[in-house]
Amino acid sequence: MEQKRDYYEVLGVGRDVSEEQIKKAYRRLAVKYHPDKNQGSKEAEEKFKEVGEAYKVLRDSKLRAQYDRFGHEGVREEFARAGGAGGYGGYGGLGGAFRIFEEFARDFGGGFGGLGDSFGEQGMRESIAERGAALQYKLELTLEETAFGTEKQISIARFEQCAECKGSGARPGTGKTVCPVCQGHGQVRSQVGFFSLAQTCSNCRGEGQIIKSPCQKCRGQGRVQRKRDIKVKVPPGIDAGSRLRIAGEGDAGLRGTRSGDLYVAIDILPHEIFERDSDDIYCRVPISFSQAALGTQVNVPTLNSRVKMTVPAGTQSGKTFRIRGRGIPHLHGYGRGDQYVEVVVETPSKLTKGQKELLRELGESDGDAYPLRKGFMDRVRKLWEKKS
Repeated sequence: MEQKRDYYEVLGVGRDVSEEQIKKAYRRLAVKYHPDKNQGSKEAEEKFKEVGEAYKVLRDSKLRAQYDRFGHEGVREEFARAGGAGGYGGYGGLGGAFRIFEEFARDFGGGFGGLGDSFGEQGMRESIAERGAALQYKLELTLEETAFGTEKQISIARFEQCAECKGSGARPGTGKTVCPVCQGHGQVRSQVGFFSLAQTCSNCRGEGQIIKSPCQKCRGQGRVQRKRDIKVKVPPGIDAGSRLRIAGEGDAGLRGTRSGDLYVAIDILPHEIFERDSDDIYCRVPISFSQAALGTQVNVPTLNSRVKMTVPAGTQSGKTFRIRGRGIPHLHGYGRGDQYVEVVVETPSKLTKGQKELLRELGESDGDAYPLRKGFMDRVRKLWEKKS
């Protein structure tokens, strides 16, 4: 896969430049590489898209901060959330580059419409038309479900294409007519110096067509709200905070435009035994004083079975052991994480008379049986000797 160039390098600016300098750099390069000025040049087209993507990130203070800290990985999720691979907020490909160019121009009172004609009227209208909204859903899963994958059915309320008019927004038997204001272009233009400035037509809202007889069921929107059940496949190894993108399962767009996407945010319910950290699992297992002193084997629960773990003689409370390969499967990969088991030596709360006598006898035995206590008392004794 081709390595992306640094966005600052793409625009030819330093990392400490101001927002105004970023705008100036983008304007210079966008005009230089615009396809209308470089007819048939694939290289210029790629440069035009590249400078558009760089400008889209660096002009946004939040995205720029993420990019400065994490590089391209820092904005990858934003790209995926808004438009999938290769897109940013619906700005993917050449169409997206033109849209960024138009947005930039509108900041200065209009669009650079005169430089966008080679994109085609249909393509320009599609870039202006709003796609359906993206929807989000919070899905709570058990730890076992995130570890081994599952399939869930969720219910969402969303806009769907109107069955009566098939999404056109026009009453059945009628159709759309060309907008008399923009003559079907979706934009109205005015000449200012070198540039032909363009603005979205207010009469048809950039669609190039109008509906004289709207559908009564959807009132001309081409969509109606319904509740829909959707199956969600959860891959093994997914973690809390992850999001699953289901393309085209968001709101339907107005009058037949593309549907948005559905994003399913994953949350993990608390587990009564395990805690998860990345692909590793942690748990605590209580053992008795005699087991810790003499050594033992204990049955340790894992996510899908039990294993015997050896606790050597003299184990101290808080000692952590690792059981390899008993953690979470690696997402989209091979192998699994590990399970870490902390042993907790439990002090008995109820003792018989005989047990108490045995413990007193043990407590009066040679201090070599308690190296930590012996070492501590030796240090305390030396401290007192210095003070006396």
